Amino acid sequence: MKKIFLMAALALTSLCALAQPQLRKDNIDEVLAAMTLEEKATLLVGGARAAMVDGVTSGIAHQVPGAAGNTRPIPRLGIPGTVLADGPAGLRISPTRQGANQTYYCTGFPVGTLLASSWDTALVEEVTTAMGEEVHEYGVDVLLAPGMNIHRNPLCGRNFEYFSEDPLLSGKMAAAYVRGIQSNAVGTSIKHYAVNNQETNRNENDARVSERALREIYLKNFEIAVKEGKPWTVMSSYNKLNGEYTQQKKDLLTTILRDEWGYKGIVMTDWGNKAGTVKSAWSGNDLMEPGNQNEIDRIVAGVKDGSLDIKDVDRNVRRMLEYIVKTPSFNKYRFSDKPDLKGHATLARKAAGEAMVLLRNEDNTLPVAPGQKVALYGISSLDFVAGGTGSGNVNKAYVVNMKEGLENAGFTVDQPLMNFYQATLAMNSATAALTAGGGRGGFGGGKAAEVAIPEAAITNEARNNDFAIIVIGRNAGEGADRKMVDDFELTNIERELIRNVSLAFHTAGKKVVVVLNIGGVIETNSWKNSVDAILLPWSPGQEGANAVADVLTGKVNPSGKLPMTFPINFMDHPSSANFPFNYTRPQNVGRGPVAPVKDVDYTEYKEGIWVGYRYFSTARVGVSYPFGYGLSYTDFSYSKPVVKATADGFTATVTVTNTGAVAGKEVVELYVTAPEAGLVKPACELRAFAKTRILAPGESQTVTMTVGNYGIASFSEANSAWEAPAGVYSVRFASNVADVRASAAYTLKKAQSWKVNDLFELNEPLEELVITR
Repeated sequence: MKKIFLMAALALTSLCALAQPQLRKDNIDEVLAAMTLEEKATLLVGGARAAMVDGVTSGIAHQVPGAAGNTRPIPRLGIPGTVLADGPAGLRISPTRQGANQTYYCTGFPVGTLLASSWDTALVEEVTTAMGEEVHEYGVDVLLAPGMNIHRNPLCGRNFEYFSEDPLLSGKMAAAYVRGIQSNAVGTSIKHYAVNNQETNRNENDARVSERALREIYLKNFEIAVKEGKPWTVMSSYNKLNGEYTQQKKDLLTTILRDEWGYKGIVMTDWGNKAGTVKSAWSGNDLMEPGNQNEIDRIVAGVKDGSLDIKDVDRNVRRMLEYIVKTPSFNKYRFSDKPDLKGHATLARKAAGEAMVLLRNEDNTLPVAPGQKVALYGISSLDFVAGGTGSGNVNKAYVVNMKEGLENAGFTVDQPLMNFYQATLAMNSATAALTAGGGRGGFGGGKAAEVAIPEAAITNEARNNDFAIIVIGRNAGEGADRKMVDDFELTNIERELIRNVSLAFHTAGKKVVVVLNIGGVIETNSWKNSVDAILLPWSPGQEGANAVADVLTGKVNPSGKLPMTFPINFMDHPSSANFPFNYTRPQNVGRGPVAPVKDVDYTEYKEGIWVGYRYFSTARVGVSYPFGYGLSYTDFSYSKPVVKATADGFTATVTVTNTGAVAGKEVVELYVTAPEAGLVKPACELRAFAKTRILAPGESQTVTMTVGNYGIASFSEANSAWEAPAGVYSVRFASNVADVRASAAYTLKKAQSWKVNDLFELNEPLEELVITR
């Protein structure tokens, strides 16, 4: 009898559904008109995993265990739920499921900073096309990536997820990332919009920034990504901006994003539950994540009491429906749960190798021939950091460590030394089973501390091995910023290790190589000259150590360049004076609101536009390694620089010739110095870049870069306009910001301007840093 009643109930439900409009791509207005207020509010708040009808799963939503969130289904109108999952170094879902006889691991790709180090948008798009295939085949609709906040300061805990200190490089990388993912008919969510440049008190911190700095530095990369990548979604950040939460800031979410930039997708909140749901909806925040019933209640109550216009609700609901009809969930895609993990691992290795940055290579120390005996130092040689912690951690099937990578390449690794490190790790419960460094589960583990090696042992190892490799490891992640002492700076044990290994091996006439397996910038100036070579692979993904070996042996010629500056001292960055670099609080690696933190409730961006190389180059402050720096195993010359005016800017061409003995690629960086015309400007700014194909010795390639007049404009707060003054613009073709190889000039005969809205007023003016060039 119960079975008969159940069948009757389902039949009645089906008849009712037939009487209602069912969502299609061409009837959004009809469905919107049929929705109740409660249903509209429900669609604007995430949280439901699957719809139930009288205790029976409706089948209109599916679950992906470990996914970060969902949108709620409305079965009555044929509106499915959709699935949102974390990134950005790969899809983040649970690798195992109860009752399943297969695993659901995802590929751990190189982190965002390493991808940006490639300066190769085609490579980034290739990587994220593969990543998007995993999103698609595991039944996810939107990857919550890329992270693309500016590297304002070296100690931001999530810099490893982000691309660069420069907005052009960041924006171009993000746009390529978005295009690759979305080529699979799944969406992205560019984040964290905006000015989420520290993790300390990220939920309540008020970033106080001038409008010029906002538009030129912290929003420009998002503008590029929106216009060139067309992401399905944008994620608003936790923090406040000039006194208002970004999730509730209409000038940010509507006036700039939609009215000025022409954005057509949806905006979702970062994962929390702030009280101002009504203001968020009014401001243009379409989706509240992860979603709570009280947010639905607030929207319904707001409409009923008049504090929220139903027109604003309908506007947001329409955007949600326009998003939903694009998704695999709506289109009933039959995902396989079997992406090409083997092929993607091969691609991850290729990308990591091509993006690594060679910082030092005295007397051609690298490459080294396989078959040699190597003393491998550093706890990170086994506790290898594939990716950061927090939501950016990928649950991957394995991580190749440095010992395995070198042995795979044909080296013999000193076994007693490895036995010592292995025993040390076994005693460290935080790194048991080698899960630290973004390993295989959860939010990633803690980083094992470096251990001292007796000098006598090092002397003995110098006799018994052909060369030494020292791996310096760092990890970071969501919820906490890094520290200056024993993080940005080396620990005393690390300094002693570099000093003692260098002394012993150099005394024996042998070379020392340092591998920087780090998630963010560290101090290098005090010790770099004591070693023979330094390779920077950042956190290179699950195949990263194999890729390191590829570079060390010359199988891959490194062509990466730094996407940020390595300063001599931490305090050389002007932002360091207004960054909580010594603040300590319990780490919040999860999500959701936390109580306000005393004394870090606001951050004044007093450095203004003087971020990274814009400051160092203009103020003539020395650095350890300049922006855009990176060595190769070959050499390149630049010739025949030509700049030609176009209807709305110019093209810049230069011929690059491989003058060395091995094949390689070169990145050409185009810097422009603009006439000041009453507005103080940096000594130079990156306005374009290009990467050559692999050039054989003696081979040349002419690269062409296009720059629009809008792309060389600066923002005038006085006139609320982007302005490109008439005059002569110096155009420099460079290997890095401090190494100009060729020059030309562009003459703009008539000044141009682009009027925008007057926004982002500060309660009190900032006493910004003043620099003259």
